[in-house]
Amino acid sequence: RISISCLLPASWHFSISPVGCPRILNTTLRQIVVIGILAAAVSLLYYSLVVIRNKYGRAYRDKRFHRYLARVTDTEATDTNNPNLNYGIVVDCGSSGSRIFVYCWPRHNGNPHDLLDIKQMRDKNRKPVVMKIKPGISEFASSPEKVSDYISPLLSFAAEHVPRAKHKETPLYILCTAGMRILPESQQKAILEDLLTDIPVHFDFLFSDSHAEVISGKQEGVYAWIGINFVLGRFEHTDDEDEAIVEVHVPGSENKEAIFRKRTVGILDMGGVSTQIAYEVPKTVSFASSQQEEVAKNLLAEFNLGCDAHQTEHVYRVYVATFLGFGGNAARQRYEDSLFTSTVLKNRLLGKQTGMTSDSPYLDPCLPLDAQDEIQQNGQIMYLRGTGDFNLCLEIIQPFMNKTNETQTSLNGVYQPAVHFQNSEFYGFSEFYYCTEDVLRMGGDYNAAKFTKAAKDYCATKWSVLRERFDRGLYASHADLHRLKYQCFKSAWMYEVFHSGFSFPVGYSNLKTALQVYDKEVQWTLGAILYRTRFLPLRDIQQENFRGSHSHWRSFSFVYNHYLFFVCFLIVLLSILLYLLRLRRIHRRMLRNSSSTSLWIEEGLPPQKIAGPL
Repeated sequence: RISISCLLPASWHFSISPVGCPRILNTTLRQIVVIGILAAAVSLLYYSLVVIRNKYGRAYRDKRFHRYLARVTDTEATDTNNPNLNYGIVVDCGSSGSRIFVYCWPRHNGNPHDLLDIKQMRDKNRKPVVMKIKPGISEFASSPEKVSDYISPLLSFAAEHVPRAKHKETPLYILCTAGMRILPESQQKAILEDLLTDIPVHFDFLFSDSHAEVISGKQEGVYAWIGINFVLGRFEHTDDEDEAIVEVHVPGSENKEAIFRKRTVGILDMGGVSTQIAYEVPKTVSFASSQQEEVAKNLLAEFNLGCDAHQTEHVYRVYVATFLGFGGNAARQRYEDSLFTSTVLKNRLLGKQTGMTSDSPYLDPCLPLDAQDEIQQNGQIMYLRGTGDFNLCLEIIQPFMNKTNETQTSLNGVYQPAVHFQNSEFYGFSEFYYCTEDVLRMGGDYNAAKFTKAAKDYCATKWSVLRERFDRGLYASHADLHRLKYQCFKSAWMYEVFHSGFSFPVGYSNLKTALQVYDKEVQWTLGAILYRTRFLPLRDIQQENFRGSHSHWRSFSFVYNHYLFFVCFLIVLLSILLYLLRLRRIHRRMLRNSSSTSLWIEEGLPPQKIAGPL
């Protein structure tokens, strides 16, 4: 026997008994109807929950995918009519010129765990809003009063693209790099003072004293690291098991448990003059000596990208080191200077004239086979002819790494915290890309064995053959004769810096050489605007809180309200139906009792003496 009863909203009870006959024949029609309605309601409720979970779970995953895809294909013109868009301006004052970048981002979503979604602004023709002028700002060291006039065309260019109504709330940052760093502090101060005085008179941008400064190489490296990882989406939260994660000991919370988050990428950037490395140090570092600890303080940067200083999920510890003289061109110059000095000294000691005439050139293993070159110093000319011996070239340039026997050191004996090679990823830019792609045509995923084989083959190829290939357009479009001549040396230099200088194993397979990320050139200015505007989301979060503490519940109920209403409607309908069935049953029982009583009275028998069933 199965009994079902309920007190609210109406008192009802019925039972099903299979005694004496099959169950389906023993149930009344109303019981079958009630059971069917109950089964339908339960099934509908279960189906609704499954649909909600699948629909909104998939929507969350699609949202993350579409955010990733947007960074790849986001080339649409910026909608300047959108009132919810915010803007920011960064001027990069470099040694050879100054460039202005205009960025934009939608209103923050109110979640303190998310960063601003900053993108580069694009004009009506879908081109990035960027402008460059020459010379560098450091050229005005002797006439600082002209600096504001020099930079005015850049600001006017930005003012034309940023909506006029947004000017007063658009932050402007003027950040000076290499050229300004070498100037005396008094000249730096005079240039910045002129900017701070004159720009607010002619432009309405949000521009305070802290918005114009000379940044250090360490800051520039941190901004570049932030920009690359932001574009790659490494600052986003993930529940995807396929995403690479890393265990992080957050700086300043050594007594707390470690956290797990997305693995960030390190960057290697080899320019013409210097080489830079930057990567996250997820775990607490140790030092071999107190001197090493003092040096490390200038190389490790700890910062919080989140808008809440009390939240540690966006706290990062990044190692940044810049090595002057270790760029591709500067290294070749150091190599030639050493070559010239040592050859002249040997000639004096041995009474020879090696390299002093074209008939007896110095045999350089770092030039392609039979390639000719000259070194000019102090009015003297030294003649070179290539032998294309890649292995010998590696041996000759290895001492230029200036390695020491001290542990945890890299180029020039500079401190370098350990890299977890099994769980790390690096991107190589500039010369790392040019060396692998322009001539060897193997940019992208780096493989040391394939790279060295290709470099050996190139170096051993006769110069006349290389020239013929160049004339036929077999190399990259921007590769020139300078690249062809010094490719052998730069390949060896890049290899030694990466494997000997930075101590990456030959079998390391997580280096990608690239010129752009998602078809976009990522500038350090993106990291600068992201870091310097990190507290702006607090404004939107406070506005959301002001609208009511139950705004989150309202958004939640908006999503699920029609499902809940439908379920409640079914419950009420079922209750009414059962109540009507209960009334009908009571009415029929009363009719049966009334008719039975009347029948016994007609036959002359008292109702109380009715015989019971046999």
